[in-house]
Amino acid sequence: MKRIGVLTSGGDAPGMNAAIRAVVRMAAYNDLEVWGIQHGYAGLIKNSMQPLSTRSVADIIHRGGTILRTARSEEFTREAGQLKAIEALKINEISSLIVIGGDGSFRGAMALVERGIQVVGIPATIDNDIPGTDYSIGFDTAVNNVVDAVNKIRDTATSHERVYVVEVMGRNSGHIALAAGLAGGAESILIPEGESSLTELCQRVIRGYQRGKAHSIIIVAEGYRPPGVEEIQSPGMYVGQFIREKTGFETRITILGHIQRGGTPTVMDRVLASKFGAKAVELLLAGQTAVMTAIQGNNIISVPFNEVFSGQQEVDLEGFRLAEILSRP
Repeated sequence: MKRIGVLTSGGDAPGMNAAIRAVVRMAAYNDLEVWGIQHGYAGLIKNSMQPLSTRSVADIIHRGGTILRTARSEEFTREAGQLKAIEALKINEISSLIVIGGDGSFRGAMALVERGIQVVGIPATIDNDIPGTDYSIGFDTAVNNVVDAVNKIRDTATSHERVYVVEVMGRNSGHIALAAGLAGGAESILIPEGESSLTELCQRVIRGYQRGKAHSIIIVAEGYRPPGVEEIQSPGMYVGQFIREKTGFETRITILGHIQRGGTPTVMDRVLASKFGAKAVELLLAGQTAVMTAIQGNNIISVPFNEVFSGQQEVDLEGFRLAEILSRP
């Protein structure tokens, strides 16, 4: 093995560039070439790639997003697209690949593994919903972005004595909402994994005001669904309107959206990405394939893709209960 490829796939996550940098520099240390593949699997199919040197990854550790760009590829889900990707790797004499992304990216990588390509994954998603690792790249930055926004919203909420409902990302998991709600001192947190009654939530808001509380901040995960409600366009809008109708309090709704993804990655994400990138190269050199880098406790390890696909990343329900206790008026 003299040449490896690296691509970023799925949604961007702060820290991806730090991981790319670590891959390139660890590979150079081991006399390996690295080729960067543009636009994920879509770029791989089109043979859109170029060599990356230690100089080309200078001054990117602090940048959000990904210098390799990212895209979703419907073509790659079909056999014809996968064969084109294999051909592009063969043309460029690349037999080993590092895929930086989430669960869907790793499932796509298995199609390459089954055709003889050595693949190691690096978990990168702000949702932190990948089983087998305590944290994925981008999660810490996203949570800090949410907390920063909540701090600003709280100033206005206090000044006007309003209820503010803040909808955050996370896909079908409540990791961002829970961590941001606990760190930001939210009065209530609504996540897909928790059992929450909106009627009890309204009663809690009312009790808070009766005891002199000037405002309330409600954090709602985008994957949250009220009991008995299946189809919903925006849980934040639904919850805000429910509170307004049941309590009569002035309520404002903020959907943070993609602002959570951007910005300079935190120290935690930079360090984690650097360790994951270096570990991925080591795993390739050790002959491993169809595995993902992971952190469990303080240890950087590898986890087989099959374990990732068959598992589920649980939310810390003890933390959820703690948040409820600490937010009581």
